[in-house]
Amino acid sequence: MILKSTIDRIMEATDIVEVIGEFVQLKKRGANYVGLSPFANERTPSFTVSPAKGIFKDFSSGKGGSAVTFLMELEKFTYPEALKWLAKKYSIEVEETVDAPEDREADNRRESLMIVSSYAAKFFHESLLDTDEGKAIGLSYFKERGFSTETIKKFELGYSPDQWEAFTGQALKEGYLEEFLTDSGLSVKRDNGSLYDRYRGRVMFPIHSFTGRVIAFGGRTLKSDKNVPKYVNSPESEIYHKSSVLYGLHFAKKTIREEDNCYLVEGYADVISVHQAGIENVVASSGTSLTVEQIRLIGRLTKNITILYDGDAAGIKASLRGLDMILEEGLNVKVVLFPDGHDPDSYVRLVGTNGFKKHIEDNKKDFILYKTTLLLKEVGNDPIKKSEVIRDIVESIAKIPDSIKASVFIKECSSILQIDERALLSELNKMRQAKAKKDSQQPNGRMVTPVEEYPLDEPVQEERKETSSQEKEIVRLLLLYGNKMIDWDGIANTYIGPFMIAELNDVEFEHPASKAFIEIYSKEVENGVLPEEQHFIHYPDKDIVDLVVTLIATKYTLSENWYEMHKILTSDEQANMKATILGAIFHLKMHKVGKMLDNLRKELQNAVTDEDQDILLTQYMRMKKVEKTISDYLGSVIIK
Repeated sequence: MILKSTIDRIMEATDIVEVIGEFVQLKKRGANYVGLSPFANERTPSFTVSPAKGIFKDFSSGKGGSAVTFLMELEKFTYPEALKWLAKKYSIEVEETVDAPEDREADNRRESLMIVSSYAAKFFHESLLDTDEGKAIGLSYFKERGFSTETIKKFELGYSPDQWEAFTGQALKEGYLEEFLTDSGLSVKRDNGSLYDRYRGRVMFPIHSFTGRVIAFGGRTLKSDKNVPKYVNSPESEIYHKSSVLYGLHFAKKTIREEDNCYLVEGYADVISVHQAGIENVVASSGTSLTVEQIRLIGRLTKNITILYDGDAAGIKASLRGLDMILEEGLNVKVVLFPDGHDPDSYVRLVGTNGFKKHIEDNKKDFILYKTTLLLKEVGNDPIKKSEVIRDIVESIAKIPDSIKASVFIKECSSILQIDERALLSELNKMRQAKAKKDSQQPNGRMVTPVEEYPLDEPVQEERKETSSQEKEIVRLLLLYGNKMIDWDGIANTYIGPFMIAELNDVEFEHPASKAFIEIYSKEVENGVLPEEQHFIHYPDKDIVDLVVTLIATKYTLSENWYEMHKILTSDEQANMKATILGAIFHLKMHKVGKMLDNLRKELQNAVTDEDQDILLTQYMRMKKVEKTISDYLGSVIIK
C-alpha cells in the first residue's frame, strides 16, 4: 500500500491538464479546457477539464473524476498503478507500507502480466547488448538497419537467444509463474506440460501501451527459411488487444499534438527509422489492417493523418477501402507514395531528414483526389467501369460527416471525372438517405423491444429518481458550502456541514453513493475534520468520485458579458443561504415522511385486528403532524 504522505505529494504535483493533455487534444475555453471524449465517438467536444477543481467530466459517457480516475478509466489501471504512473511522471519516489509484488504474485492478473512483460523486455534487451550471440546476430542486424545505440535503447529493442528455453528457464528460476508466462504469450506449453520460448532466435520489438508500459512483442526472424514465419507477434491477452494498439504511439503522441499531424506507416522498422531521423510523429498499425479503435486513438491527438505508403501499387489499391473508415471518423487523410522499391525506412536512410520531409511536402495528396486519379487511370474509356469508379468515389465522400468538406470534394472530383457536379451530388444524397433510413430502423445497432420501450415499473422508477435527486442535492450542498459559516438567525461559530449532518441524523439515505458519501462525511465531522471536495475527488471508491464530479461539474459556463449584453440576472442560491440549505433538508424530510405515510396507508388497508389498526392509526396521525410541521416550516422559511 502506498503511504498517504506519498499520495499527497503525488496529488500536489499533478497538473490534471498536463496529464490528460497527453491523451486528449485540449483547447482552452474560459476557465476550463475542452476536447473530444476519449471514451465515446463524438464530433462535438463534450469533454471538460477544470484545472481549478482538478477534475474532468465527460458529458458523453458520464465519466468524471481526478487525474487518477482518468488513468483508471482510460488505461484500465488499478488505483496504485495510476498513482505510480503519476509518481514516475513527476519524479516522486513511491514509498509503500509493504514491498511491491517482488514475489511475482501481483495484486491482480493484469498487473502480473505487465510485470512479466516488463521482465521479458529487460531480458531480451540485455541479451542483445550483453551476450556474444546477441551482439553477433541481433545487434549487428539493427546496426545494419542504421539504428543508433540511443535509438535501440529508447525503443528497448532486444534479441531472444536461439535456444528452446533460454528465456523461460531464466524466468521460472527467478520466480515468475507459468500461468503468466503462457498467458502473455512469451512461453508456449508442450503436450507434456513443459514450456519453451515462443520467440527463440528472433530480434525483438517491444510494443508499448499509450502510457509506455510493455504489453506485447513482435519478433522478427533473421533466417531465410521460407517455412519460418518472418514475424511472430504476441497473442491477444488481458493487456494486449492488437486492434486498439499502434506501434510507437507512446513515443509519438507529444509530437503528434504539437505538429497536429500523424504519419502512419506499415512496420516497426519504418517507425524507428523515421523517428530516429527527427520526425517523431509516426506510428504503425504493425502489419494489421487499420481498425476503427486505432483511428480513434489518433483522433484524440489530431484530426490529420498522412499515410506513408511503400510504393507497391497493388498493396495501395487493396487498402483504399479501409481508409474510408478514417473519413467516417471525421479525420483528414493525405497520401504520400515513395519511389518503387522504397519504403519509409529505406527512403529516409537514403535521402536524410530534410530530403524525406521535402518529398512528403511535394508529393502529399488528399486521399479522395488521389483515389479518384488512381482508379480513373485503370478504367480507360470503358463507360461501365468508369460508372463503377464514380460510385466508389462518391461512397467515400459520403463517409465524410462534414457536409461542407464533402461538397468541396464533390466539386473537385466532378472536374477530374468530367461529370456534372449535380449528378454527383444527387448520388451522394441518395447514399446518405439510404444510410439514414437504415440507421433509423435499428437504433444503436439493435431492435428495440416493447418491454424496453414501455417499462412496466415506471412509477417505481420515478419514485426512486425523485429520492435519488433529493439526496444528491444534499451531497452537492455539502460539497459546495459545507465549510462555510452559517450567517442566519443569529447562529454563530457553526459550519453548514456539521449543521446539515445533525439535521439529517434521523434520515436514512437510499441512493447507494449518496448514502456512502454521508457516512464518510459524518465520520470526518466526528473526527473534527470538515472534508472538502478534493477529499472526495481523490477518494479510492469510484462510485463516490463519479457522484461528486457529476454534482460539481457543469457543461456550461455563463459568459462574463452575459449581464452587460442581456441585462438579465441569474438566480444565486448563495443570496439566501438559509432558504437553500433548509429548503433542501426539509424537502428531503417531507419526501421521506410522504413515503412513510404511503406505507402506513397500505398497512392500514391490510390490517387484520382492531389492535393493529389502532397502533397503525396512531403512527399515521403522528406522522401527519410531522408532515404539517415540516410543511408550515417550509411555507414560512423558504422563498418559493
